Amino acid sequence: MNDQIGTLINRVEQSGLVTIYPEKYLPEQEVVEFDLKQFLFMELILKELDFRDSLKKMDWTIYNKKNVAVFCSLDVIIPTWAYMLVSSYVQQNQGTAYFGTKEEVIRHLISQKIEALDVEIWRDKKLVIKGCSDFPVPASAYMDLMKKLQDVASSIMYGEPCSTVPVFKRKLNAEKT
Repeated sequence: MNDQIGTLINRVEQSGLVTIYPEKYLPEQEVVEFDLKQFLFMELILKELDFRDSLKKMDWTIYNKKNVAVFCSLDVIIPTWAYMLVSSYVQQNQGTAYFGTKEEVIRHLISQKIEALDVEIWRDKKLVIKGCSDFPVPASAYMDLMKKLQDVASSIMYGEPCSTVPVFKRKLNAEKT
């Protein structure tokens, strides 16, 4: 009976696939929103003196060591100096201010991390960009990874090592044949 039981072979392990985990590029510091809507007079305009006074009275420690997405959720004209003033207060409290919504800032921070990657470790490798994560990863992160890795990888797939969707495969150079 034991002769009929063959040795199990882990083909995924033997395939030489390298898994890339996009959630590793999510921001480490929390991203919080700062909506200028709350400072508008009648949800129409920003009054400079009232705005400055409100900012002075705020507890800025809640933004300590956080990424702050500064935006206005209403379609009104916000003077540029208002964004600058908020950025100054955030920075004084060891935070980092970014223009845009929380989602836009997260995409920006992920893109920065991916752009800074040294991709040479993946040269001529078969890569799998993992599809499922415990945290939501924006589609832009997958696009940024493709853009960064396509020039070095021999192939790129999406999904799990045991069930992948082929996305890219480098063609052999005709001159080398």
